[in-house]
Amino acid sequence: MDFREEGKRLSNWGRWGKGDRLGTLNHITPERLAAAGKLIKTGKLFELGLPVKAQGIQPAGANRRNPIHLMSLTPADLRGRADGAIISDDYIIMPLQSVTQWDGLAHFGYDDHFYNGVPANTVTTIAGSTVLSIDQIAAKGIASRGVLLDIAALKGVDRLAAGTPITPDDLDAAEARQNVRTGPGDILLVRTGWIHAFTVDNSPEAYWHGEPGLHLSCADWLHKREVAAVCSDNWGVEVAVPGAPFGLPIHSVLIRDMGMTLGEIFVLDALAADCAADGVWEFFFAAPPLKVVGGVGSPITPLAIK
Repeated sequence: MDFREEGKRLSNWGRWGKGDRLGTLNHITPERLAAAGKLIKTGKLFELGLPVKAQGIQPAGANRRNPIHLMSLTPADLRGRADGAIISDDYIIMPLQSVTQWDGLAHFGYDDHFYNGVPANTVTTIAGSTVLSIDQIAAKGIASRGVLLDIAALKGVDRLAAGTPITPDDLDAAEARQNVRTGPGDILLVRTGWIHAFTVDNSPEAYWHGEPGLHLSCADWLHKREVAAVCSDNWGVEVAVPGAPFGLPIHSVLIRDMGMTLGEIFVLDALAADCAADGVWEFFFAAPPLKVVGGVGSPITPLAIK
């Protein structure tokens, strides 16, 4: 399957106008967002992100480094104030995509263009993305009905093996098993169990050595369902065979051609366990990115509320 041909067939360029900067997030209408809010019935809240810390998921020597957290002010610095006040302040240095995060629409493209025909030269070292900056997505917000499809549970394993492709048939089978259907405006969360390489095995190196994930054939499935965004507990949403030549066809088609924001490095185990216990695989989902002007990605603290 040629990703360029598939991308051309599934392209959303011009669908919401030549100046569109939101892509498939346009599927989240006010009516769909209001309906998603009604899914909150018990008040159970699940936080789906990794902690932001120096001992994080990025391996030594990686292009993206783990966050650096520093204190700029501590109580000892102001000891002896007449009013007895103590104050702490801090800051952080981090790649915006080094933990649980969104890929923005200027994160990935090919043939010198990003989504909706935006030229590659609109991203510069000084200004970042001057056209598809992620702060525009932040202004829209990312909140909608969330649906979790547990592919690891479907296959009866703790985690899928690296290089295992997830097909449209797998997505359909998971829906049938869980009695849920992914629809227009939904945020799809795909559980592979791959995050266990870090959270259980404590091996960032193993986590980044290939991954199970969506096969390119799933792009058509997502397009037909009018999914707003897709997230996974792996590092790139799509399947990657360890040692194979680097290529990201799903990124190419979903981000560049369809205009779909991707969520990566999610922690889905607790949510999956609760969904399996009560049989409810839909929920209100919210994960607003930081309003980073010029940004091409953003760390997030995604929430699922049932």
